[in-house]
Amino acid sequence: MRELHLHGLLSGGGGMSLRGLLCLGVLCLIGCSRSAEDHLVAARDATFEHRPQTALREYRLALDAVEKQSSPAALAVRAAALRGAADTYYLELRDVPKALGVYRELVAEVPEAPESVEAHVLLADILHHHYHDLRGAIAELTAALARKPPRADDLAYEVCKLYFELQDYQQCTIESEKLMHSYPNSARVPDALFLSGQAYAMQEGMRAQAEGAFQALADRYPNSELAPHALFELGKLRAEDGDSPGAIKAWVAALPHHPDPKIVQAAIARARARIAQTTPSGMGQAAAFAKGELVPHRLRENQAKTSVEAAGGTAAEAAKEHGD
Repeated sequence: MRELHLHGLLSGGGGMSLRGLLCLGVLCLIGCSRSAEDHLVAARDATFEHRPQTALREYRLALDAVEKQSSPAALAVRAAALRGAADTYYLELRDVPKALGVYRELVAEVPEAPESVEAHVLLADILHHHYHDLRGAIAELTAALARKPPRADDLAYEVCKLYFELQDYQQCTIESEKLMHSYPNSARVPDALFLSGQAYAMQEGMRAQAEGAFQALADRYPNSELAPHALFELGKLRAEDGDSPGAIKAWVAALPHHPDPKIVQAAIARARARIAQTTPSGMGQAAAFAKGELVPHRLRENQAKTSVEAAGGTAAEAAKEHGD
């Protein structure tokens, strides 16, 4: 009946004035207005179709629709719309200042929403890479970690790295230890061990702790890609302390799996040259040794394995390499 009646009015049979028709049209529009959820769907469709301005307009309409509401459903809409708008500014339009403002609006207005956790992470990324505000980035990651998100170990490691970048090496080691204690089974533990070793090495009087961290990484995670790097760093620390035999031992252990064996072999050669220069029986042959020339077999017997032996070669092959 309603369709027929409208048809009659529009065809002029009802004699309704133009003003009446306009009022009726407004009433129809009100009755057919879209919900906040409809605007969210339209915004997401526009984003998928690479129409960012349309998406922003739809997100704003969704926010307007729930402006004075505080129900859980309204808060969910507000969080989704703010997150979508912020992502549009950041990822589609590359408008970093506006993205920063909307992400901050999200975490302030809907702090308990799931979207706020990711907003803290994205704020940290913006503050770190666009504003070089490392402490601000740390604060945002700390806020995200307080919510115990699924990828907490990754975020905790990012905090460790930020403190290292700040050259706050003491706090870096504290955060690394905290990560290893809180997430003992995390794949980030080897990373934290390596970073803590580097941070300890940068602090006065902490070389023993640095060596301990590198050695722990090599012992506990021998299959980690960081293990040979840890052994190489361990060798460097020992060499700096004058322990050339200990340095060679660490480097020989690193050699089979190090991605750049030539660097390791060169370090071993330099350490052996230093040993030759400080060994009475090898004083006269130090220069020849440093040049890679023949060294008496009796001198090599007391040295650590050669690079060939370390890489799995036999003693005979090692001797052949030196011309024996």
